[in-house]
Amino acid sequence: MAAGNAPLGLASLVLLAGSIVMIFFVILAGVKDTAPLNKTYFLQADTSGISGARAVSQWTYFYVCGPDNTDCSKAYAAMPFRTPWADDASGVPDGLNSNYYYLMWRFGWVFYLIALFFDVCAFFAGFLACCGRLGAALSGLIALTALVFYSVAVSLMTATFVKARNAFKDNGHDAKIGTYAFGFSWGAWGCIFIAVILFFIGVRGNHDGGRRGWRRRRSVRSHASYDVGGRRVKDDYS
Repeated sequence: MAAGNAPLGLASLVLLAGSIVMIFFVILAGVKDTAPLNKTYFLQADTSGISGARAVSQWTYFYVCGPDNTDCSKAYAAMPFRTPWADDASGVPDGLNSNYYYLMWRFGWVFYLIALFFDVCAFFAGFLACCGRLGAALSGLIALTALVFYSVAVSLMTATFVKARNAFKDNGHDAKIGTYAFGFSWGAWGCIFIAVILFFIGVRGNHDGGRRGWRRRRSVRSHASYDVGGRRVKDDYS
């Protein structure tokens, strides 16, 4: 990415920075009672009919909380979906204690962290994108890796909690997915996706510019050779 294409690198850095902030909003949901952390959750459901569960449960990245992410449980790493109630609790909607939800959210949890790691790496590598084509290519590859892992993470999150919401509703429980968590998650995905495109546009633009410059130099040399040849021919006829 040549100096003329530096705005592409800067735009990619801004997008990656935005994606990192939004992912942290999701991960830190429930840590403090401040906006938007107190409004960010994956699923809110009426769990009053389930033995051992609170009246309303909100699933966040590390906690199960009450309304507005208050009265949260202790933090869990790779928290199982059925954390709000015991394994033998009664009144649980069909299927929510199955291994499907247990594994889907655990894998989603892990892929979030992996994606965040590569997203941060892509951000710092992005400063090299303003220095040349190699830096842009390296940044693009790292950002693409982050995009792959993050695509898996948000897909698992979406499938898990949309199906869980439907299971609660089918059992007569009020439930809704979290607008903030889904908005931040897919917004971050969009930022990474666009940043990847901009990085690779920078690589291609620099390459095409080099090719055009080589063609111009070649054309000038050919023209000069023709002129010299023309003068030699005219000398012969004189």
